[in-house]
Amino acid sequence: MTTFDAHARTYEDAVQSSIAFCGREHEFFTARKVDTLVGLLDRCLGDVGSRSLLDVGCGLGLTDALLAPRVGALHAVEPAIEALEQAQARETGARYCGGDARRLPYAESSFDAAFAICVFHHIEPADRPAVASELRRVVRPGGLVVVFEHNPFNPGTRLAVSRCDFDEDASLLTQGTTKRLLEAAGLEPVEARGILYTTFSAGWAVGLDRALGAIPFGAQYYVAARRPGLPQPG
Repeated sequence: MTTFDAHARTYEDAVQSSIAFCGREHEFFTARKVDTLVGLLDRCLGDVGSRSLLDVGCGLGLTDALLAPRVGALHAVEPAIEALEQAQARETGARYCGGDARRLPYAESSFDAAFAICVFHHIEPADRPAVASELRRVVRPGGLVVVFEHNPFNPGTRLAVSRCDFDEDASLLTQGTTKRLLEAAGLEPVEARGILYTTFSAGWAVGLDRALGAIPFGAQYYVAARRPGLPQPG
């Protein structure tokens, strides 16, 4: 599994350079994914402000800075030491831990939801089932696992990935591949949608994303699946 020890200090500049052609800052895309995740959790679990979440492969904590104030508790795990130190220095409000996604350092049924944002395309295909199984293990029965990934069918995404130094090893997953991966780990499908069909921030653009989500051509997508069983209290 790739780590970002060699890229932690240049990560933000590398990402911004790779997406410069779209005229948007990286934070725009991060914020759109956070809004999407919060909306999904609110619909499926209710009262997201009281829910405990795990961010798997948190990197520099850019997502956590936007998400932590909106949820009950946010934990985050990252294998790259330097990236983890930078995330901790941001004081996002998340609780950070070093660890490998193939063997997450948390007890079974610890969280209401676990998510991985643009992580799986850096994981060796042979290791992906183990990571998916770990995501299932750490969420409570009735809890959600959510995976966001780059859409290989989107030309802009392909261009951005090809321009990014730390994406040299990237093996992009289709939405169908990600869905089957989570199902094979024993998770029940809940929702799969494309996102980021435009780079506009107006309300109509967010609505357009929702309207077009069933068409697999957004820049990214998410797949949500539920751990079987009745929700546990607490």
